[in-house]
Amino acid sequence: MADIFKINLNKLKAIVYTKYGGPEVLQLKEIEKPSPKDDEVLIKVHAVSINDWDFGLLEGDFINRLLNGLLKPKRKILGSDIAGQIEAIGKNVTEFKAGDEVYGDLSGQWGGFAEYTCAREKSLVLKPAAMSFEEAAAIPQAAMLAVQGLIDKGKIHPGQKLLINGAGGGVGTFAVQIARLYGVEITAVDSRGKLNMLRSIGFDHVIDYTREDFTKNGQCYDLILDVRTNRSMFDYTRVLRPNGIYVTVGGSMGRLLQALILGPWISMISKKHIRIVTLKTNKDLLYMNGLFEAGKVKPMIDGPYTLNEFLKAFRLFGKAEHKGKVVITM
Repeated sequence: MADIFKINLNKLKAIVYTKYGGPEVLQLKEIEKPSPKDDEVLIKVHAVSINDWDFGLLEGDFINRLLNGLLKPKRKILGSDIAGQIEAIGKNVTEFKAGDEVYGDLSGQWGGFAEYTCAREKSLVLKPAAMSFEEAAAIPQAAMLAVQGLIDKGKIHPGQKLLINGAGGGVGTFAVQIARLYGVEITAVDSRGKLNMLRSIGFDHVIDYTREDFTKNGQCYDLILDVRTNRSMFDYTRVLRPNGIYVTVGGSMGRLLQALILGPWISMISKKHIRIVTLKTNKDLLYMNGLFEAGKVKPMIDGPYTLNEFLKAFRLFGKAEHKGKVVITM
């Protein structure tokens, strides 16, 4: 009996997939509890959020198959944006100790959709005491894209007119709160069902993309932050003011390639600038901690959903009907 009890202690629940497809290929399974390497910590995961990259790896488009196996996934547990408590540390870990509450982006390592996971020390920061695990799990990728898109690439400054395309998800709901600190006029573009939420968090103007084409309504902008990247670069530059900046943080691979190829040429002939954010994971987490503790930023959470509700959460995300970040508690 004692041996059986010991074995059960080494088991944990995880959301696993062994073939590419939609949410229906995900399964809740019991797996072995991992052990941290010398430069890793073992984390009891309390919350994890869903990102576009999770969905790309799940569905297995060409680029993600190159990253994670052509015929079937090599890494079978998705999830990068995690928050939890450290249970054990490797012998080379110096920044953390058992009991610390931490969060961060595990992109490239993954494994977040599990009750326990291992993470490298450099992928984590301490979670502020006032920040819930659910709020912490919502921050890493979306907030980094918002910060790096608006500040690093977009060079946001007071008095500008900013448009955010695909504003109702994680990136957009962080971006509007950050942009508010700069005193800019902000327009949101998203579906009708998200417009009231967008107004409530501080957007000056909202556009239902199913009823109005923001590239043809006569308005022009100093800065566009694009989460969807679903139009021609020429459509975007048409509504940029002289010396305006268009920044994409993700979306259609074809459109991203168009931005990469045409961007330098467009900048040369029109003095309008096309920029792409290459995510620097976890770079600005301490900055976000400061904004959170000052009461200037609060993550928008859809849910949270329980572990047993994971299919509902993934299906909602896949339909792009979520508001803010979709968070699952483990």
